[in-house]
Amino acid sequence: MDYLDLYLIHLPVTLKKVNSNDNEVRIDKEDIIPFDMRGTWEAMEECCRLGLAKSIGVSNFTCTKLSQILHYATIPPAVEVHVAWRQEKMLEYCKEKRIHVSAWSPLGANGIIPWGRALSLKILPFTNTRALLRRVYEQGASAIVKSFNEDRMKENLQILDWELSNEEIAQIQEIPPCTGFRVDMVLVHPNGPYKSSHQFWDGEI
Repeated sequence: MDYLDLYLIHLPVTLKKVNSNDNEVRIDKEDIIPFDMRGTWEAMEECCRLGLAKSIGVSNFTCTKLSQILHYATIPPAVEVHVAWRQEKMLEYCKEKRIHVSAWSPLGANGIIPWGRALSLKILPFTNTRALLRRVYEQGASAIVKSFNEDRMKENLQILDWELSNEEIAQIQEIPPCTGFRVDMVLVHPNGPYKSSHQFWDGEI
C-alpha cells in the first residue's frame, strides 16, 4: 500500500503501549494519557504533503475540539456521522467552516449500534439501506459503506434520483440517538484526561 485515501484520528486520546518493543496497545482506562492534538494533526498534515494520505480527518470529536484544530490546521479535516449519531450541531458547524462530513458505518455496525439489525422503517418502495444512505446524502455528507456483495454495492448507488418525503425523514429522525460506543466504559477514569463522559463530549452530547 502506497497511500491512504482517508486517514482519521479515531478518538482524541492517547494510549500507552505495553512496552517500547511491543506493538500491542493497552486499552485499560488507567493507561489513557493526555492527547497532543496539535502535534498529531501537524504530523498527519505532513503525511498529506508526503503523499502518504490523500485526505485526513477526525471522528468522535466535538465542535469544541474541532475548533481547536482549525486554529492551526492548514488542511481542513473531514468529520464522521451516521443517522443515529446525527450531530446536527456538528453538521451546521462543518457547513459553516466548509468541512466535509463522511458517514462512517451509516447503516449501523452490527453489535455496536442497537438499531443496526432491528430497524424497521415503512419506507417503500425503497429498502432501509437506500433510505438511510439517501438521508446521509441529503444532509450533504458522503457515505462509506462496507460491502463485498456486488448486488448490494449497486443498490447502494441507487440513491441519487429520488428524495425522501417529510414523513420518511420524520421516521428516520425517530431512531434513538446513539454514539456507537460507551465513553464511560472505555475512556473515563479518575486519573485520566477525561473524568466523565460529559467532559469528553465537552458538554455537547
